[in-house]
Amino acid sequence: MTLDKFRPYVSRFLDPFVKGFDRVGMTPDGVSVLAFGMAVLAAGAFLLGGRADPIWYVVAAVLVFLNGWLDIIDGALAREQQVASAGGDLLDHVLDRYADIVIIGGLAAGVEDYFLGFLAVTGVVMTSYLGTQAQAVGLDRVYGGLVGRADRLAIIGLVGFLAYPLSGADPGGLTVIGWLLVFLAVVGHLTALQRFAHSWSALD
Repeated sequence: MTLDKFRPYVSRFLDPFVKGFDRVGMTPDGVSVLAFGMAVLAAGAFLLGGRADPIWYVVAAVLVFLNGWLDIIDGALAREQQVASAGGDLLDHVLDRYADIVIIGGLAAGVEDYFLGFLAVTGVVMTSYLGTQAQAVGLDRVYGGLVGRADRLAIIGLVGFLAYPLSGADPGGLTVIGWLLVFLAVVGHLTALQRFAHSWSALD
């Protein structure tokens, strides 16, 4: 269950956006930084959604989707401008990891459940680490498993939209955002273990 495998099919929808960014002189690195900015704003909106007004959850959801969309565009723009490089790939991955951390940090801070936030963020970081560590030992980068980054952003965005009308719900003692953190923690660590097992078996 990973949306990453559908990236090639999305490419034709990217052209207007890629050409638009190219016309205004935006670089792929600039788009990566812009995507990270959307993640920071989403984290702040999730915080406000939990502590101020639930309508901020809707704002956060939109910003999460923008982060994911821009994360696809930066690579396409690099190919369009023929400037794809190892440095750009490194910057993109570093900013993606920080984006994951700040978004989950905003979710956890909004509901003031930092232990669940810790479990969720470590699961997410380990998922990404195991995906790229495969390359370090001579294998292809691993994108598979239960939930990849594209899946994760889609789920966070959808739950953000749902959290507004369901903000008063408290099933099992957890809010909707609390259950999202549980989900991210469990599937994050399970996905990391899946990727480890895949890489381990590929080394035999």
